Amino acid sequence: MKHLFTISAGIAFSEAFISTSTLASRPPKLALYASINIVEDAQRDIAPMEEWASYGGVQKVDGFQLSGEDLDGYLDVSAMTTQEIPANTPVLYIPNEMILSSNKAMEEFGRLEDAEELIVANGFENELRQYYLMIKILLEMERGQDSQWFPYLNSLPRYFSNGASMTKFCYRCIPPLLTSLCQKERAKLNNHLSVKRVHFLSEETKGDDELWKWAFQVVYTRGFEATDGSGDFRIVPMADMLNHGTETEVELAYDEYGNCYAQTTKDVAANSPLRMSYGDPTNPSFLLARYGFLDESSPATFCTPKVIRTRLNEGMGNLGYDYSSMLFYKDTGDVSEEVWD
Repeated sequence: MKHLFTISAGIAFSEAFISTSTLASRPPKLALYASINIVEDAQRDIAPMEEWASYGGVQKVDGFQLSGEDLDGYLDVSAMTTQEIPANTPVLYIPNEMILSSNKAMEEFGRLEDAEELIVANGFENELRQYYLMIKILLEMERGQDSQWFPYLNSLPRYFSNGASMTKFCYRCIPPLLTSLCQKERAKLNNHLSVKRVHFLSEETKGDDELWKWAFQVVYTRGFEATDGSGDFRIVPMADMLNHGTETEVELAYDEYGNCYAQTTKDVAANSPLRMSYGDPTNPSFLLARYGFLDESSPATFCTPKVIRTRLNEGMGNLGYDYSSMLFYKDTGDVSEEVWD
């Protein structure tokens, strides 16, 4: 069935992609390993993932291509164009059945009350959606090749350089704001020890620290809150290969059936990246803490005079003095009025 879809920004989708449900006719198992090697230097298996995505109903516009680049010895995969793509063109369609979702996980597992109680008691009630999605990842890992998402999971990174992966020594080498953000990410990781309270996971899984740390990283670096008002937190295979950019070429949105679309927001030249926004481009510290990269395209970053020794508190934020407004603009050397105040 074809759908006419309107993105949140008011851009109408043309009837370019056909919605298909292919789970009933899944292809034979791909020839992959019986389990996924999560050591840092393990190979990312991209080609089987693309084959799996095609079988599952993922559709790509002509000119969309995944491109690999070696970054410090690790493979980084991103989306590129091979030909010019006009503005308002749907470039990706991912059916709802392919999407990993916190809401679906909650429906599948029911409420994990013991684990939730511990998470809330530790002050991380806002992380419950991510927690359920992490449990879903662990369960699919236990299923091995029988998992619908096995080829996808086997294509994901094993190495991460974000705040949750840093050590105490790392925190002494970075600026105070970044240190604070990285420590918060690490606290979230440690909080998810509550995975041990999930009765249906095997004792082997619950005792494998490296496995649930990897599942945590997958959820937090590849998942985003849905833009359809559902409050859902989702990982969208193939769309998660879109890198971040201050200047973006693509936006994600969902139709009434939960299918995901990626559409260009401007004309995109051939051999150009297709990027979406991961967050406020004037807060590169957050992007480094959460995702592990420094956004060199960011136009500004947080700053405060050295004479101010105290951290920003809620009262200062209410007056407009927060990290998003106290800015240093790198191209001009200007600082915002809030800094002078």
